[in-house]
Amino acid sequence: MAYSEFTLAQVREKFGLIIEEPDNLFAEVAGIYPSQILQTFLKENLNLATAINTEKARSELIITPILLEVRRNFNFKVGFFSGTEFNVDNASGLNGYCDYILTASAEIYEIRTPVVTLVEAKNENIKAGLGQCIAEMVAAQIFNQRQGNSITTIYGAITTGTDWKFLKLTDKDLSIDRRDYYIVEINQILGILSAPFQIYSTAI
Repeated sequence: MAYSEFTLAQVREKFGLIIEEPDNLFAEVAGIYPSQILQTFLKENLNLATAINTEKARSELIITPILLEVRRNFNFKVGFFSGTEFNVDNASGLNGYCDYILTASAEIYEIRTPVVTLVEAKNENIKAGLGQCIAEMVAAQIFNQRQGNSITTIYGAITTGTDWKFLKLTDKDLSIDRRDYYIVEINQILGILSAPFQIYSTAI
């Protein structure tokens, strides 16, 4: 088994997770106004990405620029990995490739702790990506612990580029936000993606 094979039910049972679904998990998080660079890029490419309507186009033309904006906002001290192999525990099925990994480390050549956020790109089917994203979050938690890193809260997102759903894992407690965010709410999306790095600012 690999990350992509997990369903929500399987990941819950296998790792003993307690799942909650709050109505607005990140209600207290302040939005961040996008830079002129990101505004221009989305203005020029958003319609193109949705017209092509493939996972690859949405990843390249919407998701990656948004995640790189987070990196830019933290003076490029956030690690960014795309399509990277992240093998943590083969016996448990915690292996395979992750669409995006963000770390509170400036290292760019290899994934270093703390792994903070994992983002899965799904073409118009966010629900189908829940099991995979949560399995990756569990793997990140184990990875951090093995490296002696005290950061235990992992953040996740599943996105089509235009729609975003956010998750949070602390120990065995997993919260899946009932609220979805849409690209017109880019301020809120950037705020939520940036929030964990503000919390762990001492690490970066």
